[in-house]
Amino acid sequence: MDHSNDNARTPNPKDRLAVALDLPDALQAFDLVNRLGDTCRWFKVGMELYYAAGNSFVQQLRDRGFNVFLDLKLHDIPNTVAGAVRSATQAGASLLTVHASGGFAMLSAAAEAAAIPGAPRLLAVTVLTSMDANELSGIGVAGTPAQQVLRLAKLAQAAGIDGMVCSAEEVNTLRTEMGSQTMLVIPGIRPAGAATQDQRRIATPATAIVQGASMLVVGRPITRAADPAAAASAILEEIAQASASPRLRA
Repeated sequence: MDHSNDNARTPNPKDRLAVALDLPDALQAFDLVNRLGDTCRWFKVGMELYYAAGNSFVQQLRDRGFNVFLDLKLHDIPNTVAGAVRSATQAGASLLTVHASGGFAMLSAAAEAAAIPGAPRLLAVTVLTSMDANELSGIGVAGTPAQQVLRLAKLAQAAGIDGMVCSAEEVNTLRTEMGSQTMLVIPGIRPAGAATQDQRRIATPATAIVQGASMLVVGRPITRAADPAAAASAILEEIAQASASPRLRA
């Protein structure tokens, strides 16, 4: 798959949606994968499932023809993170997250470890979508989430990482500041009328796409739907329609 996600062309909607398999074990995860059928191409495997099922689960998804977004939010000393990137490469992940707040040396080590054939494309997590200004203040970060997101995104880009995870509130600014080649992955996506749950900075699929998102991550609105395949199809249709709209400018 071409990871450039260049907004100069219109990608297939299935390449712009990752379904979050936020489930406790491989059995439940594969049950959902089977219910989705060929609706989706990308699955996000986060810490809960990865710690339960490990690399073998990632490899099984790959063997079935799916792309895997391994969302481990690596944040450790540079040498340890570099080793984790190499392990993810062996598992066959196509995308892998690291925390931008780990600093320049850690991000650079991760980027160097990913500069080999077959390595996953790295995404730097900026500010979690569950955090707002009060949460940031509580950990000593002054300013708004948008300011912190831009600060960390520029740090990650300088360290050699050209993909970011941010909320839909910041995607328009990052797309303008960082150009069309930067991959911007947006969690906290909720279709109109869906419950927000524990997310603070959210948006509909159409809003995020029009503002410049490369890929959307959707969990509970699909995984907890009575008909997950139908829910995914509705989001894919919304992505397709929004992809034909002009992007909003900052």
